[in-house]
Amino acid sequence: MSLKECLKLTGLIHRVLLNGSLTPPTCSRTLSCLSKARTHYAFCPRTPAALHVLRGCSSAPQADFTVSHQQLKQLLSTRTGVVIDVREPWELREYGSIPGSINVPLGQVNQALQLTPDDFREKYGSDMPRPNNQVVFSCLAGIRSKKALDTAVSLGYSNVQHYPGGWEEWAEREVLRTKH
Repeated sequence: MSLKECLKLTGLIHRVLLNGSLTPPTCSRTLSCLSKARTHYAFCPRTPAALHVLRGCSSAPQADFTVSHQQLKQLLSTRTGVVIDVREPWELREYGSIPGSINVPLGQVNQALQLTPDDFREKYGSDMPRPNNQVVFSCLAGIRSKKALDTAVSLGYSNVQHYPGGWEEWAEREVLRTKH
């Protein structure tokens, strides 16, 4: 994407944030810029607000940023991605955790995803996901995991999702079911 197109997109995002809406003429004039941005966005700001504008204005089908319980089970069994639980450590001790997940509390996600791989491994006991790895965030009920997803996207992670059912759904389907 050219610098000129990137600046147009930045201006569009700024107007959306100030005005709270995107007028149809502005949207239609910038669709070509946005469609180019969908594949060449590395040179543009990658804020959650910017990506929200890209998702909301594009005429292409929107990506699904959520995973189902079944998809999460498959990801864990095949080890094709990384599951990061963003709850606080006391929550995991008190209620339990999804087997195979890494605990990185929400308040540490931004810093954690910018660590060196060695520092990440030392602090969290697992390999650090790369920006192109599949990463799924989980929490108790989907609120914090969505915030973590937005943070990861702003840091350049391109294959991120969240599990909106969180620990509540996991426990209901896996833990409680096995106890009956």
